[in-house]
Amino acid sequence: MDIMTGAGLVAGIIVIAVMMLLGGSFELFVSEHAAIIIFGGSIAATMIRFPLNVMLHGLPLGAKFAFTMSRLTAHDLVDELARIAEIARKQGPVGLEKVETEEPFLAKGIRFIADGYDMEFIRDNLERDRDNFLMHLDEGSKIYRAIGDCAPAFGMIGTLIGMVQMFANMTDPSKLGPFMATALLATLYGALVANLFCLPLADKLHGKLLDEETNRTLIIDGILMIRDSKSPTLVREMLLAYLPEKHRLTEGEEVTA
Repeated sequence: MDIMTGAGLVAGIIVIAVMMLLGGSFELFVSEHAAIIIFGGSIAATMIRFPLNVMLHGLPLGAKFAFTMSRLTAHDLVDELARIAEIARKQGPVGLEKVETEEPFLAKGIRFIADGYDMEFIRDNLERDRDNFLMHLDEGSKIYRAIGDCAPAFGMIGTLIGMVQMFANMTDPSKLGPFMATALLATLYGALVANLFCLPLADKLHGKLLDEETNRTLIIDGILMIRDSKSPTLVREMLLAYLPEKHRLTEGEEVTA
């Protein structure tokens, strides 16, 4: 689990809830009209921007990866691939049939080597798998960002509607307060949806996408080198290039020792 995503959302909700309670009660901040204009309008605009299949793939995948982390870091993957290369060197491709790993994408590459597929097949299959996964993850990021872009705009639309209703009923003072509250709550809902939920999730997914791209490319290169019978030391040294320089030097010193 990605603790920071959940912790950030909970902390933000607590801050907003405390501020609401300090000024009265939650009932003051409940408006069905504001909720309809924000959620209904944002979803409708997003549906216009994206096809249905993109939303069906992007929304759940984005929600899943915003709260989860990769099973193995880039450091772990370098060590894991070096270990697998050592097994392949000693026992041959057949020895990889019993190798277990926590990373499904890596497990798929190991299975390809164990089954004796040629390098071109392995490269094409893994790269296609990586590209499709990254495309869907990018779609999730774009959808959440689109909702985050729409929500404040529809908050402003809700505010304008409330203002029009308020000015249209100036002769009835009893209606001025509710219409003004609806107008302001629409802006509040739009700001909250955008800045506490959708835009942070979109940024988190973009960061996850970059990490997954690095990790999966690292795995592909490692699998291809193992398939080409490269030595474990060479596999490790070549894959260290994917790590930040500080960690790369540390790992390199360990290898030298």
